[in-house]
Amino acid sequence: MPVRRSAFFLPVEGGEKRFCLVTAPAGEPRGAVLYVHPFAEEMNKSRRMAALASWAFAERGWMVLQVDLGGCGDSTGDFGDATWPGWLIDVDVAWRWLRERTRGPMVVWSLRAGSLVVSDWLKTQPASMPLLLWHPVTNGHQHLTQFLRLKGVSRMMEDGDAKATIAALRAELQAGHPVEIAGYALSPDLVGGLEKARFELPSGFTGLVASLEIVSSERPEPTPAVALLAERWRERGGQWSADAIAGPGFWQTLEVEVCPALIDASVAALESVGNEVQ
Repeated sequence: MPVRRSAFFLPVEGGEKRFCLVTAPAGEPRGAVLYVHPFAEEMNKSRRMAALASWAFAERGWMVLQVDLGGCGDSTGDFGDATWPGWLIDVDVAWRWLRERTRGPMVVWSLRAGSLVVSDWLKTQPASMPLLLWHPVTNGHQHLTQFLRLKGVSRMMEDGDAKATIAALRAELQAGHPVEIAGYALSPDLVGGLEKARFELPSGFTGLVASLEIVSSERPEPTPAVALLAERWRERGGQWSADAIAGPGFWQTLEVEVCPALIDASVAALESVGNEVQ
């Protein structure tokens, strides 16, 4: 199916604009997918995979909207000015833009910490929708700690006190002061939301969930954290398919890498969840 790709700026509150990419079939789309990207450098590392997957989805009839959240990529604002509530608004504005242009089923697709943003955004939504989760982060506190370790490791090479460095960074943030990690200025308003975020589906959520994780094992299995979430959700009557694929963690590799098997599995999962809601 022929595919077209276009870019535009989506107006949001305060006169700011969010950079968006739309990848869509030439004809009427069968449905739509909203992509919510990961945190900080993981977003840049995963751009190639997101573009390839969007194209593959569009070839099968899906319109895909990729939006750079506030302060990220080509959107207006600096990363240091980004806030967690602002990102939730960005997702909501993008979702409404997509809904106004789609008559078919709609799916939310997220990568890594983008799943935490989606989780918090879902709490504000009156309706459920299918979710496609790529290697979801389930605990914002742990994810932030891993990010702060970048500074800690750097400092450790200087004076061997990484833990003290991380503790000092947290104290600065809790006191309301921004900090800089690996070239990214973190605002307390952004970090506060990330640190509290946990991947939790709201009570009454009925959307189908498909999680796909990337592992290095020859016998790929979902990570314990995701497997437990999926099991508990199924025990409550929900539908969550949790699978894993052997491949590179492209969001963190030094060189840009891709995982075609993940795209293939995503196409299959998307077809499944899409067909269920038609």
